[in-house]
Amino acid sequence: MRIAQIAPLSEAVPPKFYGGTERVVSWITEELVRQGHEVTLFASGDSRTTANLASCTPEGLRLLGYRDHTASHLAMLHHIRRRAHEFDIIHFHIDLLQYPLFEDLNHKCLTTMHGRLDVPDFMPVYATFTGMPLVSISDNQRLPMPKNVNWLSTIHHGLPAENCPYYPEANGGYLAFLGRISPEKRPDRAIEMAIRSGTPLKIAAKVDKADQEYWDEVIEPMTHHPLVEYIGEINEDQKKDFLGNALALAFPIDWPEPFGLVMIEAMSAGTPVIAFRNGSVPEVIADGVSGVLCATMDDAVAAVNTVKSMSRAGVRRHFESQFTAECMVKKYVAAYEQLIASQPDVIKLPTAAAFAPQYGDMNGSARPSLSAAAMPAA
Repeated sequence: MRIAQIAPLSEAVPPKFYGGTERVVSWITEELVRQGHEVTLFASGDSRTTANLASCTPEGLRLLGYRDHTASHLAMLHHIRRRAHEFDIIHFHIDLLQYPLFEDLNHKCLTTMHGRLDVPDFMPVYATFTGMPLVSISDNQRLPMPKNVNWLSTIHHGLPAENCPYYPEANGGYLAFLGRISPEKRPDRAIEMAIRSGTPLKIAAKVDKADQEYWDEVIEPMTHHPLVEYIGEINEDQKKDFLGNALALAFPIDWPEPFGLVMIEAMSAGTPVIAFRNGSVPEVIADGVSGVLCATMDDAVAAVNTVKSMSRAGVRRHFESQFTAECMVKKYVAAYEQLIASQPDVIKLPTAAAFAPQYGDMNGSARPSLSAAAMPAA
């Protein structure tokens, strides 16, 4: 298949620092290429891929200092629209700007919804443009959406099996908290779990400006306990040892998490997850196999002892059976084939000349513009 992957322009693909969506786009793209598909990745120019890269900005917009990314995304969509005839499938990962621009091409488009969908501000678009085929990353993510949106499939995230290698022993013996310091992630619960169970806790997390006050007033004072160590944000290489040597990942969230990549990263390392039953958690964690599902803090404290006897090989097997990049892409290919099978027998598209791109940096090659004869008279 000829497949276009449309990434956010905020970060490179894969991201240099953080960016969960961009990492998932990279995993999908590289696995599709490995399986023999012809893939074009529309992304920032500093992205790294084995696919054909259509550079839409010199580098990720956040690093360029752009605060509003709307204009750059609209420009990218303009050029994708001009090249739409080149692709069997156009796969968007950029929320909702594409809905009106590609409404007549819904038969070859799909959008993966990567974020939370309970934001009232966006509901008018979801309720109006109901033809766009959508992919949810968990069944729970769908709940706030209008009933008449066009769900194509639920496809859980997956990552390359080698990204977080298997650790047969938890050499560190600590609880790990990984991600972001914020009220909905509940690092305070992780700290309480550690103190009440008498187990060391290591916190590897970044503090965004929006959460600085929460860190200063609530969490930072709690890190002074001798069992608690805050080590700050870590990179991808450091993450392997951090997760692999942990007794368990503490995932005490208090919000409708659409998926939670860190759960499958921990499971890939063989590290069980102690998680509260919110959002996608019950879809990802097999209770008693790859972790422990909790409803209360008492449950979470008791789970610290439970995970000590849990088979790390069993945790890894659960990951391999459901959450590898290969598993994820197999489901995406099935969704693509479903779309293609439902397409009209004859689809009349404008000629290639009518869609000739005007900007070379969007496709990496020069194409002829409309001829003078085709231009409207002055």
